Amino acid sequence: MPATPSTPQGTTRRTILGTALAALPLATLAAPAWAAPATPAPARLTLPAPTGPHPVGTVPLHLVDRSRPDDIAGPGHFRELMATVWYPARDAERYPLAPWMPPGALQAFLTDVGFADLTPLGPLTAGHAGAPVLRTPRPLPTVLFSHGAGSHQSDHTTTVQNLASHGYAVITIAHQYDTYTEYPDGRIAVPLRDRPTPTLPGDFAADLRFVLDCVEQLAAGHNPDAGRRRLPAGLLGSLDPRRIGAFGWSKGGTATACAMLADARIRAGLALDAPMQMNPPLSGDLDRPFMMMTAAFTRATTPEAAAFWSHLRGWRLNIQAQGAVHISYGDNEALFPQVAKVRGWTAQQLESVIGTLNPNEAIKIQQAYPLAFFDAHLRHHPTPLLTAPSPAFPSVTYLP
Repeated sequence: MPATPSTPQGTTRRTILGTALAALPLATLAAPAWAAPATPAPARLTLPAPTGPHPVGTVPLHLVDRSRPDDIAGPGHFRELMATVWYPARDAERYPLAPWMPPGALQAFLTDVGFADLTPLGPLTAGHAGAPVLRTPRPLPTVLFSHGAGSHQSDHTTTVQNLASHGYAVITIAHQYDTYTEYPDGRIAVPLRDRPTPTLPGDFAADLRFVLDCVEQLAAGHNPDAGRRRLPAGLLGSLDPRRIGAFGWSKGGTATACAMLADARIRAGLALDAPMQMNPPLSGDLDRPFMMMTAAFTRATTPEAAAFWSHLRGWRLNIQAQGAVHISYGDNEALFPQVAKVRGWTAQQLESVIGTLNPNEAIKIQQAYPLAFFDAHLRHHPTPLLTAPSPAFPSVTYLP
């Protein structure tokens, strides 16, 4: 769904989407080659099915970091996060499919970005809520996800649930005061745009490191949920704290880099079109694997991204999909073509929002490349996909 970059000028999801949508009635150019013939609007928006062999389970966690007082909420309050665990499941068909976002958060989000009428069409995920965890010989390699500025933890569900279907535990994080989320007591949170001190990538990174602590608790058989709510059968003890990866989009990608520089527990990191504007500024080198999937924030146009690249001393890779825009490595590529049918957009109007990258290839890219990266560096299963261009992905360029 709608998304925006984190830029030096403070661009938000709302402003970039508003600009794109305002221009839609003026679009008159020819339709792109990938445009499909008109089809009926969907009864409900859908996400791509995962490609892995396992059904997927999911469960939310309410986490409170009592080492970080919350000055906005006042005395006695601490940093409060919602997180969601995705994992390979068993006996999943007996459990309902989880929604893309909790209903209250979805309504607030879509209203804020001008799509309130689409709330009833909110997609379901492949995740079965509360399903038991698949029994495996080893604990599950675990990956954390950090969203972009003013975004939400569900905006890369295509990648997240695909990793889970291939045997990963993935934990998505809702960063307080910069996200849309819903708490167990019914509170709906939206990005707080008028706070005197903005939420920085370093704050996101601190959240990632706190959730790493929670991963260690889960691995040791302890429930970190603030309300001690019941967890799915088999989740306790199923995560591997020695095989941890992280990835993030935009501001979350920058946060992933910050967290890796500060915390050696993260063995591999992936940034999806991140500006790499670090606060505090970048210092030191990173000797663990890191991959950059760029679109708007390239090393050629973003000095901070180029500087970060120069500090990578371990395995590194930078790819770019031709025709991609900032939102191209997330769920938008699956959802916006369906929104276009609902709204009656022309193919060129859709292209003005999601770019010229074929949406079908964009979906395959976000399923294949993160999986290949974490397979190589958390499971030691290298793949040719990370060494040279592939005919399966003709738009992907490998940048030296």
